[in-house]
Amino acid sequence: MNRIQTKLKEGEKLLSIYFTAGFPTLNDTISIIQNLEQSGVDMIEIGLPFSDPLADGPIIQASSTQALKNGMTTEVLFQQLKNIRETVSIPLLVMGYFNPILQYGVEAFCEKCQEVGIDGLIIPDLPVDVYVADYQKMFEAHGLLNVFLITPQTSEERIKFIDSISNGFIYMVSSSSVTGSQEGFGEEQTNYFKRVAKMHLHNAQIVGFGISNKQTFSQATNYAKGAIIGSAFIKHLQKNGVGTIEDFVKTILK
Repeated sequence: MNRIQTKLKEGEKLLSIYFTAGFPTLNDTISIIQNLEQSGVDMIEIGLPFSDPLADGPIIQASSTQALKNGMTTEVLFQQLKNIRETVSIPLLVMGYFNPILQYGVEAFCEKCQEVGIDGLIIPDLPVDVYVADYQKMFEAHGLLNVFLITPQTSEERIKFIDSISNGFIYMVSSSSVTGSQEGFGEEQTNYFKRVAKMHLHNAQIVGFGISNKQTFSQATNYAKGAIIGSAFIKHLQKNGVGTIEDFVKTILK
């Protein structure tokens, strides 16, 4: 069983953290992952920086730009991750846009992910239908779960289709805006969480976009299996450095 599937079977609500590989400095990637696991995080999304990140808010965009300037590439990331499974056991996913994966070669990318111990991929701009037609068998052959995003605008029919082709969790985008933290969720978002929860999908839902503190984490996990924090964590890294990761995680889980 894939590490993501095993983790989802646990009774607890899950905290997943997103960070951009190669930020704040090129060689921070491994220490960030190790510190996150040691601090009690359940799952990690490793962001593969891209020059045109359409769905990302200003904080993640800026971290991507810096990571690229630092020299981060797909090949460098795989080099950094080659021994990660000697020290880290929690699920690891790569989140990024399809263009760099296509440039690398999709099959070669999947092979490398399997080799270093990546459990899943989140590719926001890979259309569901294209995935099913061209890549699903390839991803599955390399033990990779592909995670799809849904938004408040996604139709019930589409959500059910995504659920039918998923084997891990569904990334429930909290709003139709770009990534970025907010203070709390309003009635519209809460109704959306409730609506999806009532669909009783086969796959767990994990909420992302707008999770920044204990309050938003608690609100999201009232209706979902877990929540993902990205922008708020990157902001913390930028301000306080890699050595203070445990302090950040404590503010969410305390």
